[in-house]
This record gives sequence, structure tokens and C-alpha cells, in this order.
Amino acid sequence: MLPEFLDFSMRTRVMGSAGLVRELGDQVSRIGGTKAFVVSDRTLEKLGLVGRAKDSLTAGGVAVAGEFLDVPPNSDVSVVERAAAAASGAGGNVLVAIGGGSVIDTAKGMNMVLSKGGALMDYQGLGLINEPLGKLVAVPTTAGTGSEVTNMAVIKDQAARVKYSFTSPYLGPDLAVLDPEMTLGLPPGLTASTGMDALTHAVEAYISLSANPVSDALALYAVKVINEWLPEATHEGFNVEARYWMLIGSNLAGAAFSNALVGCVHAMAHALGGLFDVPHGLANSILLAPGLEYNLDFAAARIADLAPSFGVRPAGPAEETARAVIEAVRSLAKECGLPARLRDAGVREDGLAEAAEAAAMDGAIFTNPRPATAEELLVMFRKTF
Repeated sequence: MLPEFLDFSMRTRVMGSAGLVRELGDQVSRIGGTKAFVVSDRTLEKLGLVGRAKDSLTAGGVAVAGEFLDVPPNSDVSVVERAAAAASGAGGNVLVAIGGGSVIDTAKGMNMVLSKGGALMDYQGLGLINEPLGKLVAVPTTAGTGSEVTNMAVIKDQAARVKYSFTSPYLGPDLAVLDPEMTLGLPPGLTASTGMDALTHAVEAYISLSANPVSDALALYAVKVINEWLPEATHEGFNVEARYWMLIGSNLAGAAFSNALVGCVHAMAHALGGLFDVPHGLANSILLAPGLEYNLDFAAARIADLAPSFGVRPAGPAEETARAVIEAVRSLAKECGLPARLRDAGVREDGLAEAAEAAAMDGAIFTNPRPATAEELLVMFRKTF
């Protein structure tokens, strides 16, 4: 069947190698950065990763104008605006984000405010940024969100208990530096949950109603890489090869879903993150298999396509192979030591109805293969509780 339309974009240059952060200053200088404002968190500062990056910036002739190191695990609208104010006062012509998705998304939010003025929520939604922003460089320290290449940011409003999405082709960083040495020693639970986040990006991108041939190619290979390397990265935290390939898998999945978008699993995970502060990767891990089961009647052939990437031998009808893929998802999460029930992630049963209502209104729901009402999502939540 001839696809009706193809639209794929990725504005980020991606570089990857062990020890590459030592060249960070040289690479920032090459894109015109002369004064950097560093964005990260206190944990990464204590681990010495921020200092390592700052030393490289200085060695490459890039001055460090200032830093904001108070990004929380789930960033917040108010945090973004405080960080943007700090960066504005410090000066500088490039933001350097060192961290996981929360840090990189915070830097993206800062970039909107610094470049366009006003308040962050002025740009909430789709396509409200229609011109290039300031320079942004991302150094991921987890292999999960793919935020170093995506054209979106997800930032929570703590007061409203809602996660908001900001989407524009201009949000992607100018440069992503993938250095597995910056992820060594990441705790097993965090390694596993962020890895399952990346897997969910790839899987949902592949079955999305907005999937296209380019995103398909990226998603299929991302699933293969993550399925192969996530257990090793989880159980051998200082394995540089496993860490490298997980960064690659996460990056590919980010590029795929940034264009194809996602589905009901992400919609539900966003709701749980907003209401219960459930870590995004953990929520995705718990909900991915149930979400695929929900979509089975509408996307069996597409789910079955994932079988080789999971090491599953296709056999029989598409639905039979698709069910084997779903079991492979469950097995991978179990092998990595992650829980399978929402109650084990801090979700309260009396909040499930509110979460279902929020998920039904989330933008990710509109590219899910099967239409989903709040009532249907509530059934899924209850089954998984």
C-alpha cells in the first residue's frame, strides 16, 4: 500500500563514543558556543559528571557563564522559569544540559523562555515555536527518554498535578553527545526503568497511527538493540559496551517516536506521573504489555512485525505471534527486576478513575491504534493494579 504522506525530521547532530565528553568543549565551540550555561542536578554534581563536562568546556575554550543544578526528577514549570531567569542573568550563548530527560526537557523549556520571552506556558501545545531557538547541547546520563533528539518536552505543573507537552520542530538540541562513560554505575532499577521507557517509545512508535517508513526502520532496530542489551546494562552497570548500545537504542527510539508519536501507554503513564509522581519509565514498563493487549484487535500485524527484534520466531496467525511478543515484553521487564503491578509503584486505587480521565485527554491517545475512552482506560488500570 502506498503511504499517503511522509514527514520525518530530526535537527540534532548525534555523536557517540566512549570518553566523548572529553571533546565536549571542542564540539560546543564548533557550533559557535563561547559562553555556556550548564543545566543539571545535584546528584550528577556529586558524582563528578558535571565537573567532568565543565572541565571539558573550559579546555575547549568555552567559558562557563553559570549553572543551574536544582532540577528535580520530575521537572516543574516553576523550576524551568527559575532556571531561565538564572541563565538570563548569567549571560551565555549556549545551554549545555547534562542529565536525564528531566534535565534535558528543563533546558528545552529554558530555551523557549530565553529565546522568545514571556512565560513557559505561553508555548504549551503543538507548533507554537515556529523559528529557531538558541543553541542547546545535550549530554544524556540515562538511556531512556531520547530527549536529546526529540522535538518535544514534557514538564509537570506540580500545582495542577498535570504533565504538559511542548512540541515544535525547533525544540530538538543542536548537538547530542552520547558517552557511555557518563552512564556507568547508574543503579539497576533506574537503568531498567529508563530502558523500558526507551523500549516503549520504539514499540508505540511502530504501532502508532502516525508511523512512517523512516520511523519504522528506527523503531525496529531500537527494539532489537534494547532487547539485547538492557539486561546486561541492568545487571552489569559498568559494562561500557552495554551502556553504549543502550544509549544508541534510546536515541533511535527517541528519533522514531518524535516523528511517529506514541499511544495509550504513554497517555496513561503521563497521567500516573502527574497524579502520583510515578517515574515515567516505571509506569511505561508496567503498562506496555497491557497496552499492547488492548490494541491487539487493531494492530496484531504490526505487533507481530516486532517478533524478530524480540528474538521471537514468527509462527501461525499474526495474533498468535503478537501474543508471543507481548509475553516477551513481560519477560524482559521481569528479567530486569521491575514490578508488574501499579500498586507496587505507589499508585492508589482510589485515584485510578481520575487517572483514566486524565489519560483520555492526553495528546498521546490520538495516535493509538484503537480508540480509547476513559472507561476503557479505567478497566486497563484496574486490571494492572
